[in-house]
Amino acid sequence: MLDSKTAKEAMSRQPITLHPDMEVLEAVRILVQDGISGAPVLDQVGNLIGILTERDCLKIALDAGYFSEGGGRVENFMTADPVTVEAHTPITEVAERFANSNFRRLPVMEQGKLVGIISRRDVLKLLEAAWQPDRQRI
Repeated sequence: MLDSKTAKEAMSRQPITLHPDMEVLEAVRILVQDGISGAPVLDQVGNLIGILTERDCLKIALDAGYFSEGGGRVENFMTADPVTVEAHTPITEVAERFANSNFRRLPVMEQGKLVGIISRRDVLKLLEAAWQPDRQRI
């Protein structure tokens, strides 16, 4: 049963996205406000060009604290060419990728376009549901 599950079944289908020319402090506010650990960065035609993560934002905060500098465009702080997974990737493979890396979320691609984002928590929810037998409520 679990072998047939894919990234597409567990992903968030309408991820919050950022634009490369937006102010990075606004992007940080969005991540914090929405409680997410990162967001894909899309160009004007919707191509995935990067990802801005909490790790990237911590570097921004440190620079602001140490050098009294802050701000700039998202494109100057994002991780370019992010690691992605294909929508048809088996969920067990996605779980292995998360278990063997520091990634917290990965963009999900289908035919070269962003179709969602999958997080560690999304994978755990799907795995947990597969482990639990259907129980009747008393």
